[in-house]
Amino acid sequence: MARLLIVDDEKNIREVVREYAQLSGYETDEAEDGLEALELIRKNPYDCVILDIMMPKLDGFSACKQIKQIQPVPVIMLSARQEEYDKLFGFELGVDDYVVKPFSPKELMARVRVVLERGRKPETRILKFGGLEIDVAGRSVTVDGQKANLTPKEIDLLLYMVDHRNTALSRTKLLEEVWNYDYFGDDRTVDTHIKMLRHNLGPYRDYVVTVRGMGYKFEA
Repeated sequence: MARLLIVDDEKNIREVVREYAQLSGYETDEAEDGLEALELIRKNPYDCVILDIMMPKLDGFSACKQIKQIQPVPVIMLSARQEEYDKLFGFELGVDDYVVKPFSPKELMARVRVVLERGRKPETRILKFGGLEIDVAGRSVTVDGQKANLTPKEIDLLLYMVDHRNTALSRTKLLEEVWNYDYFGDDRTVDTHIKMLRHNLGPYRDYVVTVRGMGYKFEA
């Protein structure tokens, strides 16, 4: 589970970001200024730091510079300022992304996800469930030795369900995680893609189990 450090002198912003981060499955720590953030960075490993610029004691730019010297953690900068100079200066310091206030918490979590994925080493694992074989890095699926003709979204859906196998996943959860924050529609699209996925899995269609009144799970 990824661990985030949320740094902002505004308590309400920290609370909102923390709530959405935890709903997205992340562990969180908080700091209200740059100095407190540095203390936490020295004691704990983090997967991403969400860092405000305008803070007392130590501003975000200064904190970012020192954070990068302590551990090579991705940093997403928050700021109410939209000047190009601030963004360029942040990127020169090694900032991985820059989000302008006011911001959408869902969009921020999507940016966190992108930053985390960017930093991960390519997976080489091959997952096998009977005659169903999934090449995670190659994003390909074979059924009894024959390549299955899955769409990119069907592969996204299958990989997410496999990563959370034996766990009941609601349609809403699947929409949020597989279709991401920019999808505007209803959960019927999940049912449609599940139907197509099952068809393409052939004799292993029953690995995708319907959870009555909720959604689906992968169970092999």
